[in-house]
Amino acid sequence: MKRSTKLIMRKIPVATRYRYKLIALIATGWLLLDMLYLLIRLNIPGISPDRDIISYSSFNTILLRAIIVFTVSGLMASVLFFQAHGKTIELPLGINFILKTIILILLAFLMNSLIYMMYSVFVLENSFTAALSKFAYRLTNTPWMLKKIPGWILTFLLLQVIVEMIKKYSPGIFFDVLLGKYRHPKVEKRIVMFIDLKDSTPIAEKLGNVDYFRFIRQFIELVSTALIQYQGRIYQYVGDEVVVSWQFNSKNARRAIDSLIETRKLIQKEGESFRRNFDITPEFRVGIHIGDVTIGEIGTIKKDLAMSGDTMNTTARIRSACNELNQKFIVSKEVIDTLDLKEWQSESLGLIELKGKGEGIELFALKI
Repeated sequence: MKRSTKLIMRKIPVATRYRYKLIALIATGWLLLDMLYLLIRLNIPGISPDRDIISYSSFNTILLRAIIVFTVSGLMASVLFFQAHGKTIELPLGINFILKTIILILLAFLMNSLIYMMYSVFVLENSFTAALSKFAYRLTNTPWMLKKIPGWILTFLLLQVIVEMIKKYSPGIFFDVLLGKYRHPKVEKRIVMFIDLKDSTPIAEKLGNVDYFRFIRQFIELVSTALIQYQGRIYQYVGDEVVVSWQFNSKNARRAIDSLIETRKLIQKEGESFRRNFDITPEFRVGIHIGDVTIGEIGTIKKDLAMSGDTMNTTARIRSACNELNQKFIVSKEVIDTLDLKEWQSESLGLIELKGKGEGIELFALKI
C-alpha cells in the first residue's frame, strides 16, 4: 500500500505536488485564523456583524463552519497558485491580480453563503426553500455581506503579493528569508551545481531571439522540475544557466546525481516536442563541487539572496571545463569522495588547471 502511494505520487509532477502542499498549508492556516477570529468575535461585545444571524453555541455549528472554511479556502489557494501553462493565455500581472481578486471575492461570498445555508438547513432544520428565502432577505435588506467586501479586497490583494514573493524564491528559501535566517551572512558547506545548455550560441543563431527564448524557457522548466524533485534549492537563473545547491551530506550528494539522471529522462521524454517546435533536442553540461559558501541578503531597493566564495567560482570553472575536456558531467574529487559510486560510474581526468586557480585540482567525469 505504501509503495503504491509512492508510485502514484511520483506520477504527479513535482511542481504540482509543491503547489498542492502550499494549498493545503494555506487552507489549514486560513482555518486556524478563522477559528481564532471567531473566538475573538464571540467574546468581545459589539464586533460580530453576524452574531444575530448564526449562533455558535453548539459544537456541530463550529464543525460545520470549519469544514466549509477549509474546503473553500483550498479553492481560494488554488486560484492564488494557478499557473498558466501551454496554450493558456498568460495575462499581465495587474490584470491577473484584478481577475483573481474578483474570483476570490466570489468564493468568499460562496463560503459565507454556504455557512448560512448549511446552518439554517442542518442546525435550525429549516427547509431549503425557507433557508434560501431568509438568506435572500438578509442579503438584500441588511449590510451583513457588504461590510465584509473591503476587508476581502485588502486581504486578497495582500495574499497575491505574498504568493508572488513565494514564487520568486526556490521552495524552502522564502521562509528562510521571511524568518531572517540570512539577514546576516552565514557560512555553510554546500553541494553546488552549475548546469547550462550545451552549444547555446549556435542554437541562438539558428532559432533567432524569440524562439531561442522559448527554447531555453522550456529547457529550464524541465531542469528546474528535476532539481526541485530532488530537493535542490535553485539559487538563480542566468540566461540558459541554472545554479542550484544542497546542504552538504552524502544523501544530498546522491540527490544531486539523481537530479541529473531525472533531467536527462525528462528531456528525452520531451524530445519529440523540442524537435517539433524547434528542430533541436537540448543537451546540457554540469559542474559539481563541494565547499563553504557565504550566503546572505544583499541590496536595499532590490533585495536578493546571494551566494559567494571560492566554491562558487570553482564550480563555474568546472562547468566550463566540460567543453575543453569534451565531457558532459564533471565533478571535483570532493564530490567523488562523498558519493558511493561504482568504479565504472566515474573516470579520473587527472589534475586540471582551472582558470583563476593557483593549483590544479583533480576532476572526474561522471559516466551515468
